[in-house]
Amino acid sequence: MAAETVTIEKLGAKGDGVAQTPAGPVFVPFVLPGERITIARQKSSGAMLALLEPAAERVEPACRHFGPDGKNGTCGGCSLQHLSPEHYHAFKRQVVIDALSAHGFDCPVEPLVTAAPGQRRRATFSARKTEAGIVLGFSSPESHHIVEIEECPVLSPALFSRLPALRLLAGILASESDPFRIAVLETETGLDISFSGLKPPSEKRRQAATRAVMALKGIARLTYEDEIIVEPVRPALNIAGTTVNPQPSGFAQATREAEEVMAGLVATHLKSAKHVADLFSGFGTFALRLAARSKVHAVEFDAKALTALDIAVRNRQGLKTVTSERRDLFRRPLLARELAGFDGAVFDPPRAGAGEQAEELARSKVSKIAAVSCNPATLARDLRFLVDGGYRIERVIPIDQFLWSHHVEAIALLSRAK
Repeated sequence: MAAETVTIEKLGAKGDGVAQTPAGPVFVPFVLPGERITIARQKSSGAMLALLEPAAERVEPACRHFGPDGKNGTCGGCSLQHLSPEHYHAFKRQVVIDALSAHGFDCPVEPLVTAAPGQRRRATFSARKTEAGIVLGFSSPESHHIVEIEECPVLSPALFSRLPALRLLAGILASESDPFRIAVLETETGLDISFSGLKPPSEKRRQAATRAVMALKGIARLTYEDEIIVEPVRPALNIAGTTVNPQPSGFAQATREAEEVMAGLVATHLKSAKHVADLFSGFGTFALRLAARSKVHAVEFDAKALTALDIAVRNRQGLKTVTSERRDLFRRPLLARELAGFDGAVFDPPRAGAGEQAEELARSKVSKIAAVSCNPATLARDLRFLVDGGYRIERVIPIDQFLWSHHVEAIALLSRAK
């Protein structure tokens, strides 16, 4: 593998630097536009061997585990710690602009709603049992190597401080050396911890883990593959004054701060709506806030999420009527005729987007729509359906809740054109 010298022209959508060569583009992580570097190349991928001319916007990374020289290896959690804040914010906004442009949109995109260190309340760790003990951290990019983390400026301090407890529980539950995952959500009543990908623990290991959880304190629930091992107290999230007890491995926004911003934007846009359809509702991140002034129909495929929403509604006074429906909106989207009774809608689908549902919304007469997405590319595709169906985009707001990664959320607020 011969070394070659290249100049980085731009950042790709995933945060890698892109250099044009006679053999085609090459993608190099942890570099910046304008930098001249020496790389080892394999097909279209390159690894930096030497930084010959650094860019002015290069800054010192915030974490010792970042980049090709990171301690214990290259942590795959972040990809853009080396980029100055101003240029980092511009990059994320540009990702949204480029996605919209690819579908023919030239609408204004507002400045990025930024994230700050220490806000992440949700994370999924990689772990492995070794003769020396448990290795716990994040996997390297394109690798099964687990970088054992000694610091993480992204995670909330409360979550990071419990890594020793996670290692202890992993040592109890894991019986083999194969890698596994630990998903953790920080809730108001303690950590909600879920193990997956390991051999089913024996009854003896489950009992030992139960004793450990009871002794550790601060852990609300421990599950294995969504099966509850021990639950000293129900995990609880406060959604606009309503207590929700999320199901094991239930989806929650990665940061409270981003959730509040997104929910505020949606609620303000739909404030005049009397009856709102909340599509891909989960356990009610938007529904419970919208129900303060509107009737809401929540549609979701995860039955446990709808149960959590139903219990939350029944235990909270002062809300408008909230109904729910279990439905696979990818296979059976709400049809335009079924949307006839709604004057507002919000949809927040998985990364694949809401193509089929967006097509039906485009045929409907719903007055206002809020489109929420963790994938600007599929959001732009869905917006194309809506705009071609007669909707007008009023605002597009990019939102950062995955600090120093290439991921960016976006919200588009639309009204049916008169």
